[in-house]
Amino acid sequence: MNLLKSDTPFDVIKHFALIVMCIVLLLLGFFYLYLPISTHHGETITVPKVTGMSLAQLEDYLDERNLAYFVDDSSYNPATRPFTVLTQDPAPGEKVKEGRKIYIQVAMKNPPIIKMPKLTDGSVKNAQLILASYDLVVGQLQLVPDLASGAVLKQLVNGKEIRPGDPIAKGTKVDLVVGDGQGNQEFAVPNLVNMPLDEAKTLLVGQGLQVGEVFEQAAAEGETPGAVVRQRPVPGPDATIRTGQLVDMWVAK
Repeated sequence: MNLLKSDTPFDVIKHFALIVMCIVLLLLGFFYLYLPISTHHGETITVPKVTGMSLAQLEDYLDERNLAYFVDDSSYNPATRPFTVLTQDPAPGEKVKEGRKIYIQVAMKNPPIIKMPKLTDGSVKNAQLILASYDLVVGQLQLVPDLASGAVLKQLVNGKEIRPGDPIAKGTKVDLVVGDGQGNQEFAVPNLVNMPLDEAKTLLVGQGLQVGEVFEQAAAEGETPGAVVRQRPVPGPDATIRTGQLVDMWVAK
């Protein structure tokens, strides 16, 4: 009986090389044949523009293009119809694979409710910036007599005062009552003519009036240099002025 010979070292190396080759062929076949076929490797779709479309149109539109969508966020814009697509990701023109989801932001039907910010005791400009940051709209500016020039005295919605912290819908118009820099009190225009300029200024401040423009002109005969020779508004029996108003003066050189 012939006994089988044991494998020589060369045979072992040859078998090992065959095993390695088979493994390499399997890996190459998996990555370069199976995966491309199963994943449609190299097949891409150009992302269409969907912003401005309604949500009702979107599903069928993307189904026809083998794409899907996901509502990632929503916001309110009074100038935009509800359920309109506002933003999209990926952007139009990008290349994606079939079945890729497009993340969108849509316009809300009802505005969200927020807390009314505090606008009083600040300037009109500051109030306008705050309203814009809260997505609220600046309504009418009502000027009323008050020494606080340009300061917000009241905040109103539909003619009624609204307090800070009260609920309010985004996009609501907020009217502002603003001081005009002048008071309510009216009195006779003080006569400053022939009065030294420094005394005239002191008198105006003491009566709650503001010093306006001061002009110099050549002193005429009988006029005292440094004294007020003319003023605006002009004093008189029926001439009145309101707290906070300006008074201009002409002074002799």
